[in-house]
Amino acid sequence: MPKRILENILKAMAQILLRKYRPLIVGITGSVGKSSTKEAVGLVLARKYRVRMAEGNYNNEIGIPLTIIGARSGGRSIVRWAVVFFRWLWAVVWPFRYPEVLVLEMGIDRPGDMEYLLSFVPVDVGIFTQVSGSHTAYFGSIGNIAKEKGRLIMSLPDSGVAILNADDERVMRYQDKTKAKAVTFGFGEGADVRAEHIVLEPEARLVKGIAFKMNYHGKSLPVRLPKVIARHHLPSVLAAAAAGIALKVNPVDIVDALVAFEPLPGRMRLLPGMHGSILIDDTYNASPLSTMAALAVLGELAASRKVAVLGDMLELGDEALARHRSLADSVIRSGAEQVILVGQHMRALYTSLLEQGKSVEQVSWFERSDEAALFVASCVAEGDLVLVKGSRGMRMEWVSEKLLFDPSEASSFLCCQSPDWRGRPFIPPTEWMD
Repeated sequence: MPKRILENILKAMAQILLRKYRPLIVGITGSVGKSSTKEAVGLVLARKYRVRMAEGNYNNEIGIPLTIIGARSGGRSIVRWAVVFFRWLWAVVWPFRYPEVLVLEMGIDRPGDMEYLLSFVPVDVGIFTQVSGSHTAYFGSIGNIAKEKGRLIMSLPDSGVAILNADDERVMRYQDKTKAKAVTFGFGEGADVRAEHIVLEPEARLVKGIAFKMNYHGKSLPVRLPKVIARHHLPSVLAAAAAGIALKVNPVDIVDALVAFEPLPGRMRLLPGMHGSILIDDTYNASPLSTMAALAVLGELAASRKVAVLGDMLELGDEALARHRSLADSVIRSGAEQVILVGQHMRALYTSLLEQGKSVEQVSWFERSDEAALFVASCVAEGDLVLVKGSRGMRMEWVSEKLLFDPSEASSFLCCQSPDWRGRPFIPPTEWMD
């Protein structure tokens, strides 16, 4: 069946269910942190409501209707798509405890994507996480990305809530462009829900997560996140707390729920590595902003030696080489003594690091991640702290899998472990060929 026909069918099915059950819909957009925010929001709202969250990367024209239906993709199987249809039909004709709240990740790749999603998803609570330079290849500028994502906030009704990142100027511009009540989150004094007195245990082997004080409406509550090491996950937690407060979840329940929050596979997970090393697996994807944040975390943690394994950041268009070169200062500040770079664009960073004083013994470059994995595995030692990060198309999870203490557990700890994905051969990104 042609994809466009399938999209239209699923859209119609989703609209029928939404009209029947009228759930409250939380829509999440942004260049960074959508998936983590979705998980945190789900944990918090589940303390008061029946909640359904989007599974995995169900954040597009097909995935969002499937989440509304409560089904998984039929893939290439007619039988599995028939199961999707009958599941939908059952929900339509039979009294059903449909979720009270849907938490949807609203992903966009190209201009017009958000308008299409909003044509059948009436969002009540919109969360705008952050804007960065990902997808500039399709939008031309960060400003155009913000404009497309901001359509979600502008679509909210008078009765809705816009939850905005107070630390992102582009996001905050939409505070005056929405009819909804605006609630802000962040680290600055002006944020309605903000984090203060953030503490991170610096010893990687003994890391106990992050603790901080959450301030809102003149009140302060202690929050513990025992499974989080990256400060850049805190905006997701603060956004979830803001959503909980807006939807009348007890603040004590919000704090209790967040104790269980942990990063998704491939998002700054601390894992046991080979030969007594410690692995920071951040291989789900990469943008300039998220890569700098990951390097900042590497700089905060203590280890006998720090190693950074970085793959190309894709979809940066004409800015690609400049964005890769600009990472040099972040790499140096991280304290990484060994730097392994993967991909054609990372050659620009390789050159920049050498120009800033790194030696050829400290910096290595490989075209493919499997080649880099063999090299890193040959030199990793006890006490090393190894950060692995890159865009999904670079297959940097191969490096993490090679470095795991028990590679047989890769499917439990790492991203991109579906049989379909694992079976795909590595093909150099087409933008290299331009």
